[in-house]
Amino acid sequence: MCSILGIINFKDSTTDITQAILNEMRKTTAHRGPDQNGYYRNEFVCFAHNRLAVIDVENGLQPMTVSFEGKSYTIVYNGEIYNANELRTELIAAGVSFSTYCDTEVVLYSYIVWGLKCSEKLNGIYAFAIYDDHRKQIYLSRDRMGVKPFFYTQLGNTLIFSSEVKAILRHPQIRAELDSEGIWQLLYLSPMRPSNNGIFKNIYEISPGYHGIFDINGLKLFRYWELKAYELEDSEDTIIEKTRFLLTDSIQRQLVSDVPLCTFLSGGLDSSIVTSVAKRDKKNGELLSTYSFEYEGNQQHFTATSFQPESDDAYAVWLAKYLKTDHTVLTVSQQKIADLLTDAVKYRDYPGMADIDSSLLYYCSQVKNRHTVALSGECSDEIFGGYPWFYKPEMLNRDFFPWIHDPESRVYLFNSDFAKPKEGFEFVKQMYLDSKNACPLAGNESDEMKTSRIATWLSVNWFMVSLLERKDRMSMASGLEVRVPFSDHRILEYVYNVPWSIKFKNKVEKSLLRTAMAEYLPDKILYRKKSPYPKTHNPEYERIVTEMFEIAITDTNSLLKDILHPDALTLLRSGSNVTWFGQLMGRPQLIAWLLQLDYWFRAYDVKLV
Repeated sequence: MCSILGIINFKDSTTDITQAILNEMRKTTAHRGPDQNGYYRNEFVCFAHNRLAVIDVENGLQPMTVSFEGKSYTIVYNGEIYNANELRTELIAAGVSFSTYCDTEVVLYSYIVWGLKCSEKLNGIYAFAIYDDHRKQIYLSRDRMGVKPFFYTQLGNTLIFSSEVKAILRHPQIRAELDSEGIWQLLYLSPMRPSNNGIFKNIYEISPGYHGIFDINGLKLFRYWELKAYELEDSEDTIIEKTRFLLTDSIQRQLVSDVPLCTFLSGGLDSSIVTSVAKRDKKNGELLSTYSFEYEGNQQHFTATSFQPESDDAYAVWLAKYLKTDHTVLTVSQQKIADLLTDAVKYRDYPGMADIDSSLLYYCSQVKNRHTVALSGECSDEIFGGYPWFYKPEMLNRDFFPWIHDPESRVYLFNSDFAKPKEGFEFVKQMYLDSKNACPLAGNESDEMKTSRIATWLSVNWFMVSLLERKDRMSMASGLEVRVPFSDHRILEYVYNVPWSIKFKNKVEKSLLRTAMAEYLPDKILYRKKSPYPKTHNPEYERIVTEMFEIAITDTNSLLKDILHPDALTLLRSGSNVTWFGQLMGRPQLIAWLLQLDYWFRAYDVKLV
């Protein structure tokens, strides 16, 4: 993985952008690509790139320029293409001669040969821009699921883009501004955000499955991929067989790497499937490295709930022994995850999921000591129906996102002058309704099938995108590439149309997935109830962040005392439980999120407009 950066102006040129400015912008995302960096410049185009070398380490330097039939093309690219070998064969048949084995060159020639159809042919995770010198245009594209980020803004006739918002904000003419819509997204939706919006005013993101052209006439974006609903006629046995093939094929394709590769193994169903398939792929007794994560003191303080009935750690260790992997349990202290709350904001560019972010940030930094690539189990619940709103229609019929149980209690923690709660609720509620109404339907669904389609649609476009963003930012902070085999668009396209009666057979969550992958796992793991990413249960963490909060609100530079409602301070100090986001983020996480919010306003010099 890497970071990309571009400044383009076909009307007025980019000669006013000094190399020093371009370099300062590039360096803000150097963590994403610690191995190499490079630049491309002409009168109209400035490209910069930071490279994390994974495939063809010696020859994949970017920006990459090639000439084909007398015309010049230059690419900056962040991603991995999992059908690169097949595409390379097709392109060679079309007359292409390759100079490297890296997928960057495959993507570049895919555009040269197939033009605007190129993104439709790619299977992978990517964000890239190609300068077509002959046509004097930039082609931009982002992967179907939004695994890789692609932010942009326009400054007059200039397009500026980057893998992370921080690089755009380093431009001398761009300010970190927050308007009412940004505030409402933070207060009502956090850690979600619309997939085409960067929270800051006038900073946007190319939506998943979109591509476009920027030329002298401006920027035009188009959808190149969309989810389609149809009545699936396959038998249940065929559905199981196809699901198994699609998932194992996706995992096996993503095991290709010229640098050390491992898997994240929580002991839950999804990561265990990925690990088991990866282990079988190993040849000649080669060991697969696996990692699980735990918080210091959690075993002593863990309390079972219906949402998290049991701790993962024992299952991860048990399965690692069963599969004979080289397993490491990484443990983080309460003080460390509190100390890293601000770093998590720096890498995400806005407040996210408090210690859920900062702990992953720490874990990924430790994994990077031995490995550069990891496979993870994200995206399974959103595609196979692992959340309660898939089978509880009442959760989808209350006119707000089902994973946010009480949106009004969130916003009323803040002064009404800051939050404008009534207008904000209506604004975000309309986002939900517009998204729900855009769900692809075949028109002849049963009620339960319609519910499952809507739940999938919302989960993929909101919940999953946020989790993928978290995984990308917290891992790439250390130059660790995390791949997510469940995010293969072929899996979603197929499973979306599988009848709910098969996906939820015998009222078992993710029944189809369990049946399809039964040969890969022992029953002890195969039939485990879903357990989410672990949070800390140690009261020491709450003590630490509470002390940090009390210090913050007395700081004259803090906005907290001005934007929080007086009753919120009473509530936060009372020890009462508060659910901020789902079941993972209770009172300690809310306090930590407020600390992140306070830091974000100060560190990014955010101006309210």
